[in-house]
Amino acid sequence: MADTATSRADGSRSGSGQADLAHAVFFSSAAALGGFLFGYDTSVINGAVDAIQQRFEVGTAVTGLTVSLALLGAALGAWYAGALANRFGRIRVMQVSAALFVISAIGSAFPFDIIDLAFWRVIGGIAVGVASVISPAYIAEISPAAYRGRLGSMHQLAIVLGIAVSALVNYGLAQAAGGSASNQLLGVQAWQWMLLVAAVPALLYGVMTLTIPESPRYLVGLGRTEQARGILADLEGGDEEQVQSRLDEIKSSLRSDEKSRVRDLFMGPNKMVPLVLLGVALAALQQLVGINVIFYYSSSLWQSVGIGEDRSLLISVVSAGVNIAGTLVAISIIDRVGRRPLLITGSIGMTLALGTASWAFSYSQTVDGTATLPSPQGTIALVAANLFVFFFALSWGPTVWVLLSEMFPNQSRAAAVAVATSANWIANFAVTVTFPTFSDLNLSVTYAGYAAMALLSLFVVLKFVKETKGRSLEDVR
Repeated sequence: MADTATSRADGSRSGSGQADLAHAVFFSSAAALGGFLFGYDTSVINGAVDAIQQRFEVGTAVTGLTVSLALLGAALGAWYAGALANRFGRIRVMQVSAALFVISAIGSAFPFDIIDLAFWRVIGGIAVGVASVISPAYIAEISPAAYRGRLGSMHQLAIVLGIAVSALVNYGLAQAAGGSASNQLLGVQAWQWMLLVAAVPALLYGVMTLTIPESPRYLVGLGRTEQARGILADLEGGDEEQVQSRLDEIKSSLRSDEKSRVRDLFMGPNKMVPLVLLGVALAALQQLVGINVIFYYSSSLWQSVGIGEDRSLLISVVSAGVNIAGTLVAISIIDRVGRRPLLITGSIGMTLALGTASWAFSYSQTVDGTATLPSPQGTIALVAANLFVFFFALSWGPTVWVLLSEMFPNQSRAAAVAVATSANWIANFAVTVTFPTFSDLNLSVTYAGYAAMALLSLFVVLKFVKETKGRSLEDVR
């Protein structure tokens, strides 16, 4: 198997006429490790927020800014990822991302002060942004059309697995350190170990990129047609005539879409402003519903309504499990049900769940300086929050990334996905940096705002989103 994988990675061996789904899954899984790091790196801070605030003696606003600066780094990485991928190739850019993840993990674990921590979080954010563009784009470009939804959803599955692992690591390290992320473990505070562990999957990601082939569409753009032919024959199957037909489709698409820079998406004879704006809207709404409040601040959130640190970290693990369950359901049905029905179902479910959570949080009380939620509102809030996570994971979590990888023409895909993904990270930053302040003012109103965004997402899908299920990337327009 190692010899076969190597031969496929350099594109030197042609296929046997049968599609090799096993190779497609392997290559997609390797690329999806970028998604795993995306999930781990952005959510691991959840378990460390309060400990960081205590260690550096900073207020809520500074802590929120430190957490969210990584997201601005992600927006920057996402913005340039497309251009870098078109110039240097998908694989090389993945390797740069892996190196940045390793550097950030080490730097974030041992900062001199809060400013130094923020700097290393930005570096990690850049790596996250690059991975968030390259992983789904690469998977879309190497996936047979019949399996592209499921393979594309592996990116989101990897994200939620990263979130789950970070929650488990945070909980385990805190317990090993005596129940708090501020306590020491082998002479180092537990929160530092939480951030340092990210270096392990980052190193694995870098190694795995050495075993997978370059995108055949990128190779065709370079004129390396024979390498692309071998990879297509392996992944999609068919006789020589069918493989040549696919190559001709790709060449035609690349010729007709003569643009790869961001500015060409908005001006010139081949601009696609409405399509790009739709991508931006989908990417932004995925964050504006407030999903990452659950994964960045859930520990602080539940503590703010009277639940202790131990139970709050355990709730984070439960939410991560719900996230995985919803994503697995989405992967199993996305190529049968389609993208649009999943988005509609998710929007309705999220709106109802967030509205219920808003109602429950309106009963929060402060007695002797301690916030609590009375029964049964506390239980209802917890159930509603996890239902929100489930409906998001079932729909907007994986499906938006699949759509973004499908809805743009070949030559413009990397640049257009970069723009949409940057919007995703900017929206993520806006939600993350404002949540601590908004929740201090009125947690119920904050969740009502997220519910309004979920309702808006339903309107956008009904009005503007077209189904892309089962269509080749060259056919989707």
